[in-house]
Amino acid sequence: MKTGSLSQPPGALRVAGQLYALTKPRVVQLIVFCAVIGMFLSQPGLPDWRPLLAATAGIWMVAGAAAAFNCLVEQKIDAVMRRTSWRPSATGELGTAPILVFSGLLCSAGMALLYTQVNALTMWLTFGTFIGYAVIYTVLLKPATPQNIVIGGASGAMPPVLGWAAMTNSVSAQALILFLIIFLWTPPHFWALALYRTEDYRKSGLPMLPVTHGSRYTRLQALLYTLLLTVVSLMPWAMHSAGLIYALSALALGGVFIGYAWKLLREYSDALARAMFRYSIVYLSLLFAAMLVDHYLPF
Repeated sequence: MKTGSLSQPPGALRVAGQLYALTKPRVVQLIVFCAVIGMFLSQPGLPDWRPLLAATAGIWMVAGAAAAFNCLVEQKIDAVMRRTSWRPSATGELGTAPILVFSGLLCSAGMALLYTQVNALTMWLTFGTFIGYAVIYTVLLKPATPQNIVIGGASGAMPPVLGWAAMTNSVSAQALILFLIIFLWTPPHFWALALYRTEDYRKSGLPMLPVTHGSRYTRLQALLYTLLLTVVSLMPWAMHSAGLIYALSALALGGVFIGYAWKLLREYSDALARAMFRYSIVYLSLLFAAMLVDHYLPF
């Protein structure tokens, strides 16, 4: 009996799985989640499900395409970092041509869906986000400056704006506040990761802040950003676009985030940096979830 044929997936399925892995599913899930929250917050009631589903799918496709292109550009860097050395682009299991074709087709399909089923504004904003992440951040900023995360964070902060535009065909002040929250969240989120992966980044040659300015300076910057983030996260409440449920949640979540950053500044450990990185994801997810709850249960 030939057991090998049963244990090994067909070639096409294996390639499909590898391509899917290059879309960075967990990262894209958070992107799409924030975009969907933006869709719900833009409406006084429940949004129309047809553009909501189309926008969700379109934003997912373009975000996945940007992630795949990022993997292609950084395949040599990924190969020397433990966190990313498993990626099919880094191992050489997938060549340049299939990744490039996959990214191009996925981006084109997402843009077409957004243009025909949502609106042109959302399509162009999403395409601009693709260019911002895949080209400006990945190709230009990341290898050039330790402020890569700060400047490049603008593209990563766009999802709620995309969601808002998808439902309203406009960008409001409330959407820009959501953008600002994610923009300020991005540096401490990534710097926590960079702190316990400093040697990986040093080997890769990327000028991440812990490599160029040291651990303590990075930890101080992370604390300052968490403090500013907590203040800015209260802006929806201050502008009367969110109520007490959200305000209390923002204070509590921000307090924990500041606590992690303060402890990290006083006494560093890889375990604490890793815990802060993981909490930062929980923080953003719960903060946006609190906005949604507050939106429909104002208090």
